[in-house]
Amino acid sequence: MKEPVRWGVLGAANFAREHMAPAIHMARGAELHALATSDPAKAEAFQEFAPRLKVHASYEDLLADPEIEAVYIPLPNHLHLEWSLKAIAAGKHVLCEKPMTMQAAEFDQLIEARDRSGLLVAEAYMIVHHPQWIRARELLQNGAIGRLVHVDAAFSYDLRDMTNIRNRPEVGGGSLPDIGVYTLGSTRFVTGEEPVAVEHAHVRRENDVDVFAGLWARFPSFTYSGFTSMRMFPRQEVTFHGEEGLLRVAGAPFNANLHDLAQLSIETTGNTRTFERWPAVNHYVLQVENFVRTIRDGTAYPCPLEFSQGTQRFIDLVLEAETRG
Repeated sequence: MKEPVRWGVLGAANFAREHMAPAIHMARGAELHALATSDPAKAEAFQEFAPRLKVHASYEDLLADPEIEAVYIPLPNHLHLEWSLKAIAAGKHVLCEKPMTMQAAEFDQLIEARDRSGLLVAEAYMIVHHPQWIRARELLQNGAIGRLVHVDAAFSYDLRDMTNIRNRPEVGGGSLPDIGVYTLGSTRFVTGEEPVAVEHAHVRRENDVDVFAGLWARFPSFTYSGFTSMRMFPRQEVTFHGEEGLLRVAGAPFNANLHDLAQLSIETTGNTRTFERWPAVNHYVLQVENFVRTIRDGTAYPCPLEFSQGTQRFIDLVLEAETRG
């Protein structure tokens, strides 16, 4: 029997406490071994479900722990690149929250460090591990809706707390860094295509972060329209519109089973509509298990750095279009 991969978490972020640390704890082949936080009170919530959790007072101490094989990094966006590189230098496999960098070109440093070290380094882009997105890709590429003509995507929530890191420019806030990776990345994942150009972008900013970003883009074989917003009623949906049908990934495609069921539907000629649902799948657990499987068995990881760099390149194109007006 193979030894479990021992994980350390850099920082007691709310998201780590609520989602990723429990996922590591539940995942087969993984062990939640240590947490780095200077506040012992924050560690208590983690120790409620992982009583034997070791607590380090600093990130450096955790990275120096020889028992830790892999680290999960849920720090604010502007710290992702720095601490990913430090973790690689310390000989740890790295799973880092998105966006892993703030510009596509910065991924080159991570790719070089990954290749030099032989470690697994990846962005925590959990949706590609969920069967609803794998199924959507399979259906589209097998011609279930005929030739794809257009994709439209929406992801919004309402966040007015200006102290939240998503509303703060100095830590890499904004709707595009936070949720643009989902609308843009899911389109790339399902279709297997890369954008040719972003022809129009309308971006509205408050406190120097984008709170709304709408765009129109061209891909080699279809067009795309979509938006992200941190100032609208919650909505999540991606629709793939073909010549012979509609494929909708709706409900809560980016927060599966948190706000709504993970589901997709296909509507074709003759008013035929088919639904598929996954009420009990935890994509965070699947993400950790795939990460562990790659480390232990050498299985290809579903979301390599090159894929994440492509999504960041798409975001960069949106920001360039904003600059052009």
